[in-house]
Amino acid sequence: MSDGLIELPEDEARTFAERFDLAALEPAFLENPFPHYHALRRFAPVKRLPDGSVFLSRYADVAVCYHDARMRSDKKAEFGPKFGIGTPLYRHHTTSLVFNDPPLHTRVRKLLAAAFTPRALAAMRPRIEAIVDGLIERHAGTRRMDLVEDFAFRLPVEVICDMLGVPPGDRAPFRRYSLAILGALEPVAGPERQAAGNAAVSEFSAYLDTLVTERARRPADDHDILGTLIHGTVDGERLGHDELVQNCIFLLNAGHETTTNLIGNTVDALLRFPDQLARLKADPSLIRSCVEEGLRFESSNQLGNRRLAEAMEIGGETLPAGTYIHIGIGAANRDPAQFPTPDRFDAAREPNRHFAFGAGVHICLGSVLARLEGTIAIGRLVARLDGIARDGAYERGGRARFRGFTRYPIAWEA
Repeated sequence: MSDGLIELPEDEARTFAERFDLAALEPAFLENPFPHYHALRRFAPVKRLPDGSVFLSRYADVAVCYHDARMRSDKKAEFGPKFGIGTPLYRHHTTSLVFNDPPLHTRVRKLLAAAFTPRALAAMRPRIEAIVDGLIERHAGTRRMDLVEDFAFRLPVEVICDMLGVPPGDRAPFRRYSLAILGALEPVAGPERQAAGNAAVSEFSAYLDTLVTERARRPADDHDILGTLIHGTVDGERLGHDELVQNCIFLLNAGHETTTNLIGNTVDALLRFPDQLARLKADPSLIRSCVEEGLRFESSNQLGNRRLAEAMEIGGETLPAGTYIHIGIGAANRDPAQFPTPDRFDAAREPNRHFAFGAGVHICLGSVLARLEGTIAIGRLVARLDGIARDGAYERGGRARFRGFTRYPIAWEA
């Protein structure tokens, strides 16, 4: 360890950087990518991969990706060969907000923005608090629960389903749908993963077809996000039916995946750094900076992508137009040039200008909601549960892009 870094031995780090390929990741990387990110920053910060794409691991280079207009988010050129044009996965991921540039991105974002204003989210606080308290109370007798399945997932899916008007009895399959659809975005998505993703998009779309059609019969309502999407206009245009359906899927997936991982990853970090857990318990006012540190330390979304519209210099190297860029979000958030002792979880870290939610015109629209949910959930969990500890083996999702747990049993004393 040097400068607060947890690093691979030098020879191993150099060899890893030389051979690194997102299409051939080892289990050790998926379990703990951060020493490997340090190796890339040291020996290959602008890493050219075998397929001609480039992986960026330095904070300064990642910042360029979010703010330079020559970077494009449209993924039709990538997703056609990956998923097959006309497949459910291709239709979904090329229609949803995140993988588009203006004008579609602008239209959808403007329509959604009204649902995510500070005023609208402040009105949701009592409902979020009630959900969190109810989830904790449900397990008060046994003093045991799975942090992910019983808590971290339940909160955001209830919130986003409330926002979209999904009846409580219809929500059970959504976790399965989300994992399958987002799992297909991994650097390598084999036939089984693609088949699961296509089936999930088809089932989800069929459900939302009915929900959207039923909601379209009623007039607009300022407090109803689905009604806003259906009836709202931007420059006189409304979203088409399939645009509506696919962006509802995007909202339901993005609305809970980030928060589920934020809660799970941050609680895990607090348990691995018990001095910081004790610090937060003694001073609850640290909860906001603690959540920001959770977002930085183990970012829910580790990877982003852009394509160069024209040649440009990044990190001292000139890259040609058309180059596909892998944005190392998780790597940038552990860059010691930006964050002192980056491999230490510091619940009071300031400043903390991480990229967990991206930046620029594509900054995550739901970031304020995710922060609100994380602040309430983690704050109440720490305040109410004494002696909280891991209660058995955890399971990670085994994904490079979305980092989180699928199972994390915990227990507490009182």
